[in-house]
Amino acid sequence: MNKTELIEKIAAGAGLTKADSKKALDATIAAIKGALVAGDKVALVGFGTFSVNKRPAREGINPATKQKIKIAAKKVAKFKAGAELADAIK
Repeated sequence: MNKTELIEKIAAGAGLTKADSKKALDATIAAIKGALVAGDKVALVGFGTFSVNKRPAREGINPATKQKIKIAAKKVAKFKAGAELADAIK
């Protein structure tokens, strides 16, 4: 499912126009992104939790040349499915 299809499902399920559904989805995504940038967790009970994990710097190997390389530390977004979502997809 892509963003357009999701907007159509939201519009049908909530009785909204596609334009209003797009605004609601965009606002939701922006709010989640803003919270993650600020270092907060976003917990949606029954759905899951979005958080930011820090990956430390490490040493890797270039598979083509077999030379050791340094991989920089970085932050990554993480999602952990909630119990209801996990049960629904089993």
